[in-house]
Amino acid sequence: MGEAPAQIPTSFGHELRACLRCRLVKTYDQFRDSGCENCPFFKIEDDHERIVDVTTPNFNGFVSDRREINLTHCNILFPGKFAPGCYTLAVSEALPEEMQFICQQARVQYVPPKRI
Repeated sequence: MGEAPAQIPTSFGHELRACLRCRLVKTYDQFRDSGCENCPFFKIEDDHERIVDVTTPNFNGFVSDRREINLTHCNILFPGKFAPGCYTLAVSEALPEEMQFICQQARVQYVPPKRI
């Protein structure tokens, strides 16, 4: 995790989705074909039904982190070792409990969205 860059969205239309755990933004087809670079333990490229469980089309804004540029704000918004790529600033949905359990088993942190 965190070394190779994540895929950049190939389209910026309604087919964009964000991972509910790491907030990576890609198209539905990209998640289907290669999963989430930061969350391989979800194995969504093998189980396409999970795309709907672990991603959402409902997110607010996004920022790109290329790591070649010192984007300090990305490190503040997304602490941890995530692959360089496009990330949403906020999701409003929580990861389903079953998927939260998978995070626990993989010993990775999951931070649910803040309720306003």
